[in-house]
Amino acid sequence: MENPIFASAYPVAPVRLRRLADKVVFITGGNAGIGKACALQAAREGARVVIADLANSAHEETMRELSEIASAALFVPIDVASSASVKAAVEATVAQFGRLDIALNNAGIGGPYGGIHDMDDAVWQRIIDVNLTGQFYCVKYELQQFLKQGGGVIVNMASLAGLKAEHGLAPYTAAKHGVLGLTQNIAVQYAEQRIRANAICPYYIDTPLLAQAPAAIRQSWIDGTPMKRLGLPDEIAKAFIYLASDDSSYCNGTQLVIDGGAMC
Repeated sequence: MENPIFASAYPVAPVRLRRLADKVVFITGGNAGIGKACALQAAREGARVVIADLANSAHEETMRELSEIASAALFVPIDVASSASVKAAVEATVAQFGRLDIALNNAGIGGPYGGIHDMDDAVWQRIIDVNLTGQFYCVKYELQQFLKQGGGVIVNMASLAGLKAEHGLAPYTAAKHGVLGLTQNIAVQYAEQRIRANAICPYYIDTPLLAQAPAAIRQSWIDGTPMKRLGLPDEIAKAFIYLASDDSSYCNGTQLVIDGGAMC
């Protein structure tokens, strides 16, 4: 009699487990660039995805793409520089899905190159308000929900500028250093409550925002990278999925550098 274990002569493809199946993933700045790539990848991994972005952002195309692959998707307006706005966005997420499992705090802005000695106070304040204080507002309300439900995962989008100086970008550098400090504090303070927090530190990534830069500046970024190219949003998205999923269950308070070797 034929042994049923060896009955098939054809290899059987392994079943691919979706790493974020049924998880509720909240992504700020999720309508374009890195945020959008992360949202789409999370949807492919089985997540229910919440895009949180400015109310006037053209989010229809992103939501259409998500509707084709996500089990569920939601857009919520947010201004991360406003505590009330962030609180409302998190509450809307929980009202829709009943919980929040993973947060990617990705929203941020750049700034003009310049010296510290003659920087306009308003330029400094705006960059800090969005890139650092905005991260604080996000993690504050995310942590409140995680503590209610017994755990969760935070991934903060930092930058290579969180690890070294970026010439002429003092407020951006200061903000991103602060993001890493905030991330480590979460890791230390809330690990016993089953809450993990990690950060991603990309170098220059080829997004629509960077595409607006003059050709000479783009080339200088490429020349400054040993791999001689910009990073891709999908490369950051794959890193996000790793940090968001149980694949990284013992990662807490770390900084994942994705820079093509620029820090070497």
